[in-house]
Amino acid sequence: MGGDTANHYHGDSPTGDVAYLVRSGHRVPALVAMTERPRSRSELCELTGVSASTMRRTIAAFEARSWVHKEGYQYVATRPGEVIAAEMERLLARVETERSVRAVWDWLPAAIGDLSIETWGELTVTAAEPDAPYRPVKRFETLLGRTSAVRFLRPEVALMEFCFDLLEDLLDDGVELTLIDRPACHAYFFSTYPEHAAAMVRRDNFTVLAHDDLPAYGVGLLDDRVIVSCYEAGSGTVQALIDTDDPAVREWARSTVERYAADARAVEPPRIAE
Repeated sequence: MGGDTANHYHGDSPTGDVAYLVRSGHRVPALVAMTERPRSRSELCELTGVSASTMRRTIAAFEARSWVHKEGYQYVATRPGEVIAAEMERLLARVETERSVRAVWDWLPAAIGDLSIETWGELTVTAAEPDAPYRPVKRFETLLGRTSAVRFLRPEVALMEFCFDLLEDLLDDGVELTLIDRPACHAYFFSTYPEHAAAMVRRDNFTVLAHDDLPAYGVGLLDDRVIVSCYEAGSGTVQALIDTDDPAVREWARSTVERYAADARAVEPPRIAE
């Protein structure tokens, strides 16, 4: 069923070789293992979890392509085999990186999508799941505990009830907190959570700015992490949180937050009875 015999190799298509390698999950790891040092067939079976007969057919197919040769009772990659193994590892790593951002691609800022795939690999993506809708918020809470300053554009992910105690603790500890959001969002926060709002607005280190035309995503600057929060259009539900310490993303985030902050206006919070 695995189809590992050399008879399946026709030598007329590079895509055929790639298809052969990826059609079964053990083949690339086996070839990579033989680039590291000579391996016996039994060792390759143990490393990949396949039967001796499957590994025998795999090695035969590799030998037919001149990717490996036998040294005594062991097998080792040839130089062509080393090249193929390295390129397949690189391809699989890139696909894995792409998979990590695929679920949030439609919400990503274009500036991040335009960065190199190596930069994508530096992103930590925490997406909401049907059985864990608050995973992004929990990740945000974890990151908040490691910073001495927060500047956040469209901070809806922060203004959720189970974040308030942490935000108030940070303010008590002297953390500078600046929130830039649409006027309607600030009004919702002040009216829906008056007690928490009252506890926060009295702090000198809490700044609230309003801007009428913000992007569809949020951008947060912490000491050593950048946060991009992805919201569902219309409802504003937090779909994912992306965080990274990549310098290119940080420079984009810094300039974005500063640009909107320069055009924002101070918000005078309503007088809240205590």
